[in-house]
Amino acid sequence: MNSIEILESLASGKRVIGTLLTNASPYWPQKVAELDLDFVFIDTEHIAFDRTQVSSLCHNFSARNIAPFVRIPSPDPYQASMLSDDGACGIIAPYVETVEQVKKLVGAVKLKPIKGKILSQLLDGSEFKTEELRQYIEEANSEKILVINIESVPAINALDELLSVPGVDVALIGPHDLSCSLGIPEQYSHPKFQEAIRAFIGKAQEHGVTPGIHFWSDLDQEIAWCQQGMKFLIHAADIIAFRETMQRDLSAIRKRLGDEVIREKANALNI
Repeated sequence: MNSIEILESLASGKRVIGTLLTNASPYWPQKVAELDLDFVFIDTEHIAFDRTQVSSLCHNFSARNIAPFVRIPSPDPYQASMLSDDGACGIIAPYVETVEQVKKLVGAVKLKPIKGKILSQLLDGSEFKTEELRQYIEEANSEKILVINIESVPAINALDELLSVPGVDVALIGPHDLSCSLGIPEQYSHPKFQEAIRAFIGKAQEHGVTPGIHFWSDLDQEIAWCQQGMKFLIHAADIIAFRETMQRDLSAIRKRLGDEVIREKANALNI
């Protein structure tokens, strides 16, 4: 899907599915395009990508009709603007907790290239100086998607305010950081975590913002959250799939080769 198709799907209540990429190989987009994915998640917060790699990945995936979403290192509007220029169709801002952060991100993603005092006035509710400028800005940014990461108790407590800011398309749970903020690290089945997820989905639906999550631990739990209302799903990661497949195959190889050694010894002893 391209970004317009992503937005149309989300607006109609359909689910979109992507995965996290850690591999910057130019060969990777071609292979990923063979999968049934709607978008890819490129993380510059935790993965050591440089700007040229990110831009190359964005343009390669866009050319294959797979929307590239890029998480910036911090909820910084200047970084959001920069990665948009580099080809990201969607910006994911980590650890958002305040309305001021959300407004600035909306300005960077949805009101480019307006900056400075005029941008601040627009974000505070002022009208565009001309209808021509309003139409230009809306058209220029019509394909951009803003995702805010909800990763802490303060963010959960401030959901009404955060999701009320016009311009937020998706709210995305960061389960690891949220579980730590709740005081129950990686205990995703804990009642406190499950309660936070239910509250999050309800608030997102109430405000017309798509609820989403990135998860990798338990497929049954992941599906259950989708059945509860998660519509923007980032499933696992390329490195996780590689590790799990290799662990499974290596275990099978060693077991079968070990069995063959035992059989050879048994045959030598005529057992």
